[in-house]
Amino acid sequence: ISLHILVSGEVPEVACISPVSGCVFEKRLLEKFVFENGTDPTNNQPLSMEQVIEMKTNPIVRPKPPSATSIPAILKSLQDEWDACMLTSFTLRQQLHTTRQELSHALYQHDAACRVIARLTKEATAAREALATLKPTNPISPPGEPIGLTEDVIQKLQDKASVLTSERKKRGKRMPEDLASADDIREYKQVISGYCFGLLCRFVISNKHDPNHIHMVVTGGADKTAVVFDKESEQVITTLKGHAKKVTNVLYHPSEDIVFTASPDSTIRIWSAQDGNCSTIIRTHKEAVTGISLHALGDYLLSCSEDQHWAFSDVRTGQTLCRVTDDAIGNALTCAQFHPDGLIFGTGTKDSQIMIWDLKERTNVANFPGHSGPVTAISFSENGYYLATAAGDACVKLWDLRKLKNFKTLTMADDYEVRSLTFDQSGSYLAVGGTDVRVYLCKQWQELKAFSDHTAVATGVRFGKNAKFLASSSMDRSLKFFS
Repeated sequence: ISLHILVSGEVPEVACISPVSGCVFEKRLLEKFVFENGTDPTNNQPLSMEQVIEMKTNPIVRPKPPSATSIPAILKSLQDEWDACMLTSFTLRQQLHTTRQELSHALYQHDAACRVIARLTKEATAAREALATLKPTNPISPPGEPIGLTEDVIQKLQDKASVLTSERKKRGKRMPEDLASADDIREYKQVISGYCFGLLCRFVISNKHDPNHIHMVVTGGADKTAVVFDKESEQVITTLKGHAKKVTNVLYHPSEDIVFTASPDSTIRIWSAQDGNCSTIIRTHKEAVTGISLHALGDYLLSCSEDQHWAFSDVRTGQTLCRVTDDAIGNALTCAQFHPDGLIFGTGTKDSQIMIWDLKERTNVANFPGHSGPVTAISFSENGYYLATAAGDACVKLWDLRKLKNFKTLTMADDYEVRSLTFDQSGSYLAVGGTDVRVYLCKQWQELKAFSDHTAVATGVRFGKNAKFLASSSMDRSLKFFS
């Protein structure tokens, strides 16, 4: 329905109705008339624009002017529109071509940037690895002949052994007041589980010099690194990178922020636990290092290797003091640990022999046969009387060092693997890590608790201070704490 304005007689652009007369007007014309006269144009009744009602209509298409009604005019109009379409299409094609060029250039720059970033990342990684394997400026033990045990070193070892023996006798008369009881251990359950790349773990035991270290843990893994972990904050402190092969043995110094690691790459590395810098590399062995143990003085390190030698090295200078083998060995050494007094130590061999050595004389003083298969773990009791050993025969043997004989054998299932043994500081409990984790009460040798939380073989197990917690690492790449 078309509307015609009463005033102009044309189709309105914006139509509105006057409530006074009911007529339709063009809004702009009505506004002008009301502004000048203040009345309705048809009946002169008073009217204001606030009273006017605006109508909602469909957009009006104005008819073509008379010039577009003839055939030539229509043809010209169509030609003009065609020309306009062609010009628009040409402009769009030009813009598309320009955009394609810009996109191609941007993609080329992006590809080049990615290649440069990849190359720089590769070079940076190679530089870090090269830097980690460089020989540090601190002394490194040469692969030549050991410098020997001097009288001063032997005297220091003897003096320390006397002090330790005296202290052990005093401790033996009375157990620590806050030592965990057997009933406490029976109630232990998992409290913390963390990721550790696990192969082996070692835990610092508190001492009178630095009790703050009781929460520090170091683990070694198949990814060639060792990780320092704070149990209290459950945070990784630092990652130690530098070995060319997996890390199989780790130690944390009991009174200093120093970590020791050993690897089948035949080296022993000494690290700062805080910043992860390698201060010393000991290159005394020719084949894989299979065991390390720190002397009670904290200044000397015992190591053994598949090259059938054990070595005694100064951790302050990196020098090897002695490197010893024996015709009785005949096979690769698989593990080593100092006796609590530090004057003797034990090693295990690939052919199932347990060998006891006198450090001062560098001689083999006793052998404990009886296992079958490679010896996987040895541990001396803090009381100095007992030695626990394990091999590939699914059992743990207890030896009396005073009588030099086996007095107890803990037999496991035929398919049980034992990878780690440890006594707590009081000598009251023995922990076994392997197919599962078990705790035994010493003297009665009664099993108190078995933990099956790991999904793979447990490779390391250690007690916390006064057996208040137990920690274990596993090939399932986890570090677990039980208390």
